Amino acid sequence: MKLFTGLILCSLVLGVHSRWFSFLGEAYEGAKDMWRAYSDMKEARYINSDKYFHARGNYDAAQRGPGGVWAAEVISDARENIQRVTGHGVEDSKADQFANEWGRSGKDPNYFRPAGLPGKY
Repeated sequence: MKLFTGLILCSLVLGVHSRWFSFLGEAYEGAKDMWRAYSDMKEARYINSDKYFHARGNYDAAQRGPGGVWAAEVISDARENIQRVTGHGVEDSKADQFANEWGRSGKDPNYFRPAGLPGKY
Protein backbone atom coordinates (compact mmCIF):
# COMPACT_ATOMS: atom_id res chain seq x y z
CA MET A 1 0.00 0.00 0.00
CA LYS A 2 2.85 2.40 0.80
CA LEU A 3 4.43 1.67 -2.58
CA PHE A 4 1.14 2.38 -4.35
CA THR A 5 0.67 5.66 -2.44
CA GLY A 6 4.26 6.66 -3.19
CA LEU A 7 3.81 5.96 -6.90
CA ILE A 8 0.62 8.04 -7.03
CA LEU A 9 2.28 10.92 -5.18
CA CYS A 10 5.34 10.85 -7.45
CA SER A 11 3.22 10.79 -10.60
CA LEU A 12 1.23 13.79 -9.37
CA VAL A 13 4.38 15.76 -8.55
CA LEU A 14 6.01 14.89 -11.88
CA GLY A 15 2.83 15.72 -13.76
CA VAL A 16 2.63 19.17 -12.22
CA HIS A 17 6.36 19.64 -12.77
CA SER A 18 5.95 18.72 -16.43
CA ARG A 19 3.10 21.22 -16.93
CA TRP A 20 5.18 23.96 -15.31
CA PHE A 21 8.02 23.40 -17.79
CA SER A 22 5.51 23.34 -20.63
CA PHE A 23 4.07 26.69 -19.47
CA LEU A 24 7.54 28.24 -19.29
CA GLY A 25 8.40 26.97 -22.76
CA GLU A 26 5.16 28.38 -24.17
CA ALA A 27 5.83 31.72 -22.46
CA TYR A 28 9.36 31.88 -23.87
CA GLU A 29 8.21 31.06 -27.40
CA GLY A 30 5.31 33.51 -27.05
CA ALA A 31 7.72 36.27 -26.03
CA LYS A 32 9.78 35.48 -29.14
CA ASP A 33 6.61 35.77 -31.25
CA MET A 34 5.92 39.18 -29.73
CA TRP A 35 9.49 40.30 -30.44
CA ARG A 36 9.24 39.06 -34.05
CA ALA A 37 6.04 41.07 -34.62
CA TYR A 38 7.66 44.17 -33.08
CA SER A 39 10.79 43.74 -35.22
CA ASP A 40 8.69 43.29 -38.33
CA MET A 41 6.70 46.43 -37.51
CA LYS A 42 9.90 48.45 -37.14
CA GLU A 43 11.32 47.00 -40.35
CA ALA A 44 8.13 47.54 -42.38
CA ARG A 45 7.67 51.18 -41.32
CA TYR A 46 4.29 51.02 -43.02
CA ILE A 47 1.63 53.62 -42.29
CA ASN A 48 -1.37 52.34 -40.29
CA SER A 49 0.13 48.88 -39.73
CA ASP A 50 0.55 49.22 -35.96
CA LYS A 51 -2.70 47.47 -35.03
CA TYR A 52 -1.98 44.61 -37.43
CA PHE A 53 1.37 43.89 -35.81
CA HIS A 54 -0.17 44.12 -32.34
CA ALA A 55 -2.85 41.60 -33.29
CA ARG A 56 -0.37 39.33 -35.09
CA GLY A 57 2.12 39.19 -32.23
CA ASN A 58 -0.62 38.39 -29.72
CA TYR A 59 -2.21 35.85 -32.05
CA ASP A 60 1.07 34.01 -32.70
CA ALA A 61 1.94 33.97 -28.99
CA ALA A 62 -1.52 32.74 -27.98
CA GLN A 63 -1.24 29.83 -30.42
CA ARG A 64 1.57 28.48 -28.20
CA GLY A 65 -0.83 27.75 -25.34
CA PRO A 66 -1.55 29.24 -21.89
CA GLY A 67 2.06 30.31 -21.39
CA GLY A 68 2.02 32.19 -24.69
CA VAL A 69 -1.24 33.91 -23.78
CA TRP A 70 0.27 34.96 -20.46
CA ALA A 71 3.44 36.30 -22.10
CA ALA A 72 1.45 38.23 -24.71
CA GLU A 73 -0.77 39.79 -22.07
CA VAL A 74 2.12 40.80 -19.81
CA ILE A 75 4.17 42.25 -22.67
CA SER A 76 1.21 44.06 -24.23
CA ASP A 77 0.07 45.55 -20.93
CA ALA A 78 3.59 46.67 -20.03
CA ARG A 79 4.07 48.31 -23.41
CA GLU A 80 0.77 50.18 -23.23
CA ASN A 81 1.38 51.30 -19.64
CA ILE A 82 4.80 52.65 -20.61
CA GLN A 83 3.27 54.53 -23.54
CA ARG A 84 0.65 56.10 -21.28
CA VAL A 85 3.32 57.26 -18.83
CA THR A 86 5.45 58.73 -21.62
CA GLY A 87 2.53 60.77 -22.92
CA HIS A 88 1.18 58.78 -25.84
CA GLY A 89 -2.55 59.15 -26.39
CA VAL A 90 -5.05 57.22 -24.32
CA GLU A 91 -7.24 56.63 -27.38
CA ASP A 92 -4.35 55.09 -29.32
CA SER A 93 -3.52 52.89 -26.35
CA LYS A 94 -7.14 51.69 -26.15
CA ALA A 95 -7.09 50.87 -29.87
CA ASP A 96 -3.80 48.98 -29.41
CA GLN A 97 -5.28 46.99 -26.53
CA PHE A 98 -8.31 46.16 -28.66
CA ALA A 99 -5.99 44.76 -31.34
CA ASN A 100 -3.98 42.90 -28.67
CA GLU A 101 -7.09 41.24 -27.25
CA TRP A 102 -8.36 40.47 -30.77
CA GLY A 103 -5.20 38.53 -31.55
CA ARG A 104 -4.99 36.81 -28.17
CA SER A 105 -8.57 35.57 -28.53
CA GLY A 106 -7.60 33.69 -31.70
CA LYS A 107 -9.29 36.01 -34.17
CA ASP A 108 -7.60 36.62 -37.53
CA PRO A 109 -5.02 39.43 -37.24
CA ASN A 110 -5.49 40.18 -40.96
CA TYR A 111 -8.61 42.09 -39.95
CA PHE A 112 -6.19 44.94 -39.11
CA ARG A 113 -3.88 44.41 -42.10
CA PRO A 114 -3.56 47.64 -44.11
CA ALA A 115 -3.92 47.49 -47.87
CA GLY A 116 -0.59 47.31 -49.61
CA LEU A 117 1.44 45.90 -46.72
CA PRO A 118 4.05 43.63 -48.33
CA GLY A 119 3.24 39.92 -48.23
CA LYS A 120 6.46 39.30 -46.32
CA TYR A 121 4.57 40.41 -43.21
